[in-house]
Amino acid sequence: MPFKGRTLRSTVTSDGALELRLIDDEVADPTGSQVVVSVEATPVNPSDLGVLIGPADASTLTPAPGGGLDGRLPEQVLPIMRDRLDKPLPVGNEGAGTVVAAGPDADDLVGKHVSLVGGAMWSDYRLVDSAAVIPLPDGATPADGAALFVNPMTALSMVETMRAEGHSALVHTAAASNLGQMLVKICRDDEVGLVNVVRSEAQAETLRELGAEHVVDSSLPGFTERLTEAVSATGATLAFDAVGGGSLASDILNAMERSAPPAEVWTPYGSSIHKQVYIYGSLDFGPTLIQRTVGMRWSVGGYLLTDALGRLGGEAIMRMRNRVVAELETTFASSYAKTIGLSDILDPEQLAACGKRSTGEKFLIDPSSDRP
Repeated sequence: MPFKGRTLRSTVTSDGALELRLIDDEVADPTGSQVVVSVEATPVNPSDLGVLIGPADASTLTPAPGGGLDGRLPEQVLPIMRDRLDKPLPVGNEGAGTVVAAGPDADDLVGKHVSLVGGAMWSDYRLVDSAAVIPLPDGATPADGAALFVNPMTALSMVETMRAEGHSALVHTAAASNLGQMLVKICRDDEVGLVNVVRSEAQAETLRELGAEHVVDSSLPGFTERLTEAVSATGATLAFDAVGGGSLASDILNAMERSAPPAEVWTPYGSSIHKQVYIYGSLDFGPTLIQRTVGMRWSVGGYLLTDALGRLGGEAIMRMRNRVVAELETTFASSYAKTIGLSDILDPEQLAACGKRSTGEKFLIDPSSDRP
């Protein structure tokens, strides 16, 4: 019999209304190599919130008649959302659970805990091809495997991109996040220079306890001088910025320029070293401000994991995937402040807490905990 459950949809209407609804969903019987996974753990990632509420302030959403939440988006952002208007979008990039049914070519997976990626994970059940799931090691729970793709593969891709583009060290902002802590462990084990930019002494101490050597607190006086010292010590010429808005990217480029070896012949174009900042997050939705004190050999661009994986290629992807599974309980272990049910994400108070995107406050959704 088909599996029946709930799935979450986010709709932005043509007039700027935001509608979040749990709808009934029926998952067909699996055929061939397909499997049905009972979702039991799926993290609330910033990328998920980007689909769920976009630039809306989660604290302004209100209960809708009949269930769900309603809100509005600023009129000025509607043009950039043209392609999603009036389309109910599924939410949730990754998760884990138990295989409860399978086609004849994958029946050996029934009963096993698996991690999977493929969208629409904020649901009770997911029908996917078995090639999209990763069986978890014996003893690992769905919560252990819920976040094996977005953060681990992003952190690994940053180091792989560094090598592929000819850099030797990195700068990372909002570095005390789950992803940032993974990157600290990777760079520590791989002996890669890493400058970690954080926003408090508590966050700095967290990273030092993991073995981070260069941690710079942007909330303290003298930040740019200490950032330059750390960049100079590591030789970093590549940065990954989770903040996006404001002058932080400019501060990093300036630190790289000031740390470049002295030129034999002066030119008005700055150092001969190319400096790159990739923006991969939007903790600050404001404009990215670049002060033109960084020479002429620099770039600022966006960074998407899917695009990065396409550039890196299949061999690198398989190497990264194997490392994630092998280091599931060490390098790539994720921690969660709270586990909630699927319907709880539509509680205004819970959603507002998730929407803060605060370090150390990552939420995990377990749809099986409140499944009808």
